[in-house]
Amino acid sequence: MSTLADKRFVIVTGKGGVGKTTLCAAEASALAAQGKRVLIAMCNAKERMSSLFGSAPIGPEVTAVADRVWAVNMVPEKAIEEYGFLVLRNRALAKTLFDSRYVRAFLRAVPGMHEWAMLGKAWWHTTEALVDGSFKYDVVILDAPATGHGLDMLRVPTVIIDVVPPGLLRRDAERALALFRDPDLCAIIVVTLPEEMPVTETLELCGSLAQMGLSVRRIVANGVLSPIFAEPERTALEGLPLFEARTPGDAAVLAGKSRATREHLQAEMLARLSREAPVPPVLLPLLVDDAGGPAAVRRLAACVSAWTDVG
Repeated sequence: MSTLADKRFVIVTGKGGVGKTTLCAAEASALAAQGKRVLIAMCNAKERMSSLFGSAPIGPEVTAVADRVWAVNMVPEKAIEEYGFLVLRNRALAKTLFDSRYVRAFLRAVPGMHEWAMLGKAWWHTTEALVDGSFKYDVVILDAPATGHGLDMLRVPTVIIDVVPPGLLRRDAERALALFRDPDLCAIIVVTLPEEMPVTETLELCGSLAQMGLSVRRIVANGVLSPIFAEPERTALEGLPLFEARTPGDAAVLAGKSRATREHLQAEMLARLSREAPVPPVLLPLLVDDAGGPAAVRRLAACVSAWTDVG
């Protein structure tokens, strides 16, 4: 059994709104506490990572957000320009070339180019080295787009390999894809909620990733309620008919019925994940107070630090 500390690249994906960004922050904090240097790469996202760390806003330049944690919000056009610099070895020439509206129009018309610009940039950060030859970042975490767009992004290296003539672009796509498919170096994490639609989408996503030769190493069920009812109590509450609450006692009974129903659904969805997913789910608790700030990240980091289920 190993942990994410053994990986070079971590891809976090899942349905939109399930807490992917929060998990990225928690995982990065947990790894940093182990002495790892971690970079979180976001894909042209509506930036809220800074609020999770209590840091300055995060833009297209790599920014320190916590001790041993850096973040970048990748913008496709700027990522393409940076890639051009790597090819041309001349920043002024690369900027002149990629500032051309004709070049920009051409690149926008190339299928998958913007997706590769961000995915390729995130991969490239795994190759960055310090003066002493050690890696600049021990782990790079990609906060990938939601399910459909995330799959499209991960398909791009294969498309490049199939259609692009031999050269730097194809070589880099081959190197990146080899990393993504290496379970010793890369982990794919799928985040979900213990609800019917997110769970169904998660299972479909796992199947699609497997067809691409990419294996899911961890499934995280986020926002899990701590059960307060035993099964007989839950069954009894669920069986009560709906009625109009006329007293505080009535309101308490109806609240209990609603909670019991939610616990029942959650238990069914977690059981379904355990049966049908390629790996059993690990759980993160539902946070109510300060769920979008540094305190929440610290609490969730403590949870993920205990996980050792990454293959």
